[in-house]
Amino acid sequence: MTAVAFHFNVDDRLGYACRWLRKAVNQRARVVVIGPPKTLQELDLALWTLSETEFLPHCQSAASPEMVERSPIVLVNSVETGMHGDIMLNLGDHVPVGFEQFERVTEVVTQGEVERASARQRWKHYQASGCTIVQHDLAPQGGR
Repeated sequence: MTAVAFHFNVDDRLGYACRWLRKAVNQRARVVVIGPPKTLQELDLALWTLSETEFLPHCQSAASPEMVERSPIVLVNSVETGMHGDIMLNLGDHVPVGFEQFERVTEVVTQGEVERASARQRWKHYQASGCTIVQHDLAPQGGR
């Protein structure tokens, strides 16, 4: 069964996604990132400019099969049957079709009310599907 982690109250969704992806790649995970084309285009640029001394290898799903196979991060608009990876990072507003083929799904949610409402619907869907759900609240704690 797929485990789902929601990361709530993120200030900057793409910045957080880049840092999260860096950590995942450092742990040798293969990640499929799903989202709308505009978001993936912005993420692609952000991954190139994350740091002057660092590059997170990634590619679009339309790249050559060899490139997709070697890349630890693959950016996709939709999940294809048989697509493999350890983790799916969802930057979209809906539960991705095919999420079940991943061991883990990570959802990144900002403080925006529309995005939070969408996340609530995804949570209910995952819960109804029998997924184990973990919540990470990133809101600043008072006095820290």
